[in-house]
Parts: sequence; structure tokens; C-alpha cells
Amino acid sequence: MMNRRDALARVALLMGGAVIGGDYFLTGCSPAGSDKKETQTKTTANAKPKDILNPEQTAYLTEVADAILPATKTPGAKAANVGAFMNVMVRDCYTPADQQIFTKGLTELEAASQKMNGKGFLASTPAQRTALLTALDAEQKNYSKTKTPEQPNHYFRMVKELTLLGFFTSEVGATQVLRYLPVPGKYDGNYPYKKGDRAWATS
Repeated sequence: MMNRRDALARVALLMGGAVIGGDYFLTGCSPAGSDKKETQTKTTANAKPKDILNPEQTAYLTEVADAILPATKTPGAKAANVGAFMNVMVRDCYTPADQQIFTKGLTELEAASQKMNGKGFLASTPAQRTALLTALDAEQKNYSKTKTPEQPNHYFRMVKELTLLGFFTSEVGATQVLRYLPVPGKYDGNYPYKKGDRAWATS
């Protein structure tokens, strides 16, 4: 729904830095680590790329994303099936190193939930889920401030970026949370703004 480049720019602005895997996102998400010949062979054979995440992990991520963007007066991340979006983006747009960090991060998130709340993420209450994700977000922000280019990315930053990107580029996010015009009119730089107006989705 939303222009990919514009969506990436907005997510990067919200996160305070470049989006992990952003280069791949803009070039059509070629399978990370594969060469052109390999891609052509797969296309010719109509081979379906092997998923990085299993259905249980995908469903788990949808719950995590919904805790990051819960439903209020408008739908939340679950309505946009953001976990399935993450599965595709991690598979097609992340480097093998980042894929490993991301999948390992699911185990780390679950362990953090056990340590903080004495129960797994799915068994936690909405308040406990929010407290955990708030702590993980603070952890990734502190890590990102001092991270050198050679150091690995933080898994929760990836989860948060993909949640925002997946939701606001979905039909639900672009049309029910943002304002969307299927046939945009002329550009009006003097369009009146009222406090509380929703941002616009681009076509």
C-alpha cells in the first residue's frame, strides 16, 4: 500500500538510524547470500524458498508485534498478520548473519520473559508483555548507541523495525490507521493541519 522507500524512511526516523536490511528492501529483497545464477535456477524450477521461521515462531512474532502495536480505536499488528510479513522479510532480505541473530533472538526474548515475569511471553498478561518489551527496547537503544559497525545487530531492534514496517505498509495500517487516497490529487503544501490528524499513507 505504501511506497516502500517512504515507509523505510519513516521507520528509520522513528528508530533513529538506518533500517537493518534496508538495502535489500529497496532492491526487491533478493535472497541474501545467493548469486544471480542460483536465483535463476530456483525461479526456473519454481522452487519455493525455504522459510526461516516455522508456523509456531511466526504466530509467536505476531503476538509480540501486537504487544508493540496493540489494537486501540484502530486495529493492531495482529490484524495485519505482521508475523507472516516478518517471516518473508527475514528469509528474503536479511543476511545469513542477521537471520541467525533474529531466530536466536526469539529464544532470548522467551528467556527474558521467564526471568522477568516467571512465565513465557504467550502466558504473560498484557501488562507483563508491555513491561518486558519496554525493557528490551531500552536495552537495544543503549546497545545501538555504542555499537560499532563490526558488532552484530540487536534482535529486538529488528523485531521492532519489521513490526512498524509490516504494519504501516499493510492494507490495514495504511487505510485504517494512516489516511490513504487511492487516487491522489494535486500536491497542496498549504493543506490545513489539525492537531491529532493522522499521517498520510502514500500510494
